[in-house]
Amino acid sequence: MHRRTREQDAHLLGPPGSLRGARVLEIGCGAASCSRALAGEGARVVGLDLSAGMLRQARAADRRTGVAVPLVQADAGGLPFADAVFDAAFSAFGAVPFVADAGAVMREVARVLRPGAPWVFAVNHPMRWAFPDDPGPDGLTVSQSYFDRTPYAEVDDDGRVTYVEHHRTLGDRVDDVVAAGLVLERLVEPEWPDDLDAEWGQWSPLRGTLFPGTAIFCCRRPGTPP
Repeated sequence: MHRRTREQDAHLLGPPGSLRGARVLEIGCGAASCSRALAGEGARVVGLDLSAGMLRQARAADRRTGVAVPLVQADAGGLPFADAVFDAAFSAFGAVPFVADAGAVMREVARVLRPGAPWVFAVNHPMRWAFPDDPGPDGLTVSQSYFDRTPYAEVDDDGRVTYVEHHRTLGDRVDDVVAAGLVLERLVEPEWPDDLDAEWGQWSPLRGTLFPGTAIFCCRRPGTPP
């Protein structure tokens, strides 16, 4: 379960202490809580998000916590950075599922990473697409095809699209990684913790103990660090 999988414990971006002084990019940072946590450990983090509203939340959180990170408003499919300038990049449920061309995101990440640098991104596990967003028994019955890639969209009262999520299978995600010239080193599927009995949104112990809610892709740009 992703809410119990923390970089401080899992070290998916590298061994303890390896990010101190490293230049790290968070893609789809939202309120930048993950960026702030890494900055507190000595990383030089840049948070990127398309949403001005979320970046305002990040600035407010900077003021509350006293830990500020540089923020950039930009599209993840067109990163406004030079080639090979970051020592690591990550995305915790940001950007990747909300971009129609996720392959472009992978290519851009590969471009801005230095040789040998890690790229770790987490998404809702693709298999959950086939199930309703219901934490109870109804959420255990398949309601649509896993292979149906029709985007999920929400609209307001005026018919304007306010939210879009693009489903991709595990195979689609792997294809995007490989096509960008990146190496997939691990696919992590966190298990539901035995001591977690909370229920929120679509998540519950009933569902969580039967199938994963999260998929974490641990990738790397090939090459030897300079």
